[in-house]
Amino acid sequence: MGKEDRLAMVESLLALPFPGTHTQEKDRSGGPGYHVCVLQASQDFWDDRSEETVEAAREEVEATFQTLVTALTARWGGPKPIDLERYLWSQSLAPEPMNQLCQLSGEMLVWWRPEVDRWIGLAVGQGDPEFPIELLVAVGEASIPLT
Repeated sequence: MGKEDRLAMVESLLALPFPGTHTQEKDRSGGPGYHVCVLQASQDFWDDRSEETVEAAREEVEATFQTLVTALTARWGGPKPIDLERYLWSQSLAPEPMNQLCQLSGEMLVWWRPEVDRWIGLAVGQGDPEFPIELLVAVGEASIPLT
């Protein structure tokens, strides 16, 4: 998937109705008030967790992340960083998609889209050292719960 395909996916998620119940497909999940999609994933690291292999994969995903941040910032202005770790260590279960995202990444960059009453966020994360490094896009209702 190239840059234009990723940007098209972002646009389509902004317009896509939210499912009434939680759904999970290969690289996408959704539910009432949210969508999450993997835009890019590295190889997994079950066979080779060497520093060189992991760092090369991380750099590739980070480069794609930066390309998308630049493109979205040119369209919509600067993003707001959201600390996802606060959801991970919260006493109560975080609402979706924050519960899902905080288990993969420590921070997400968010753009508010008032014309559709939604936010769009980008994050890079990894669920476990053996798992792929992923570039994630999330779309949610206009207010991000901060507690």
